Amino acid sequence: MKILRTTIFLLLLASGATAQAADKLIVAFGDSLMAGYRLPPADGFVPQLQAALRRDGIAARVHNAGVSGDTSAQGKARLNWVLASLKAKPDLVIVELGANDMLRGLDPGQARANIDAVIADLQKRRIRVLIAGMMAAPNMGRGYAASFNAIYPALAKKYRAPLYPFFLDGVAGHRNLQIADNMHPNRQGVAVIVRGILPAIKAALAKS
Repeated sequence: MKILRTTIFLLLLASGATAQAADKLIVAFGDSLMAGYRLPPADGFVPQLQAALRRDGIAARVHNAGVSGDTSAQGKARLNWVLASLKAKPDLVIVELGANDMLRGLDPGQARANIDAVIADLQKRRIRVLIAGMMAAPNMGRGYAASFNAIYPALAKKYRAPLYPFFLDGVAGHRNLQIADNMHPNRQGVAVIVRGILPAIKAALAKS
């Protein structure tokens, strides 16, 4: 009987390890919008996305690789470290960078070059990418907005990568969906983002 119980226990352990290994690994790579800025741990983009995927029957683990304040240059600089720290090759990396470049008025051409390098590195590693686009704030001026907003569709076309055009779609401009700074989403705002981007993530996972 003792041997039988031990055997069953070991089988359960093996089964659990196999199930965990079979989970899809998604890396949310970006800035404060990914990191869950000023939100309780369960309210950010990463936990809400993981919960939404699992509700829909998709076994997935979403890794939070968001750093508040990161520019595209800082994201590019830490990409290799993030990937090296993982125990498995990601099935999908959501690249969400550029918002802080825009808010600081940094050169859109340089932001494009940095994000280009991130996507190129991921594709070289045969890791599927979903580009999460950003749009310039109205006060940045038409010329800046035209250059900045063009970054994401241009890179999606260049790398034949799926694009979610505007990460803050449905949240930007809606104060009831933002925290007090009127820039970052609150819990309800994150839920809107997750609902919007979820079909694109599912489609990208299906092709990974």
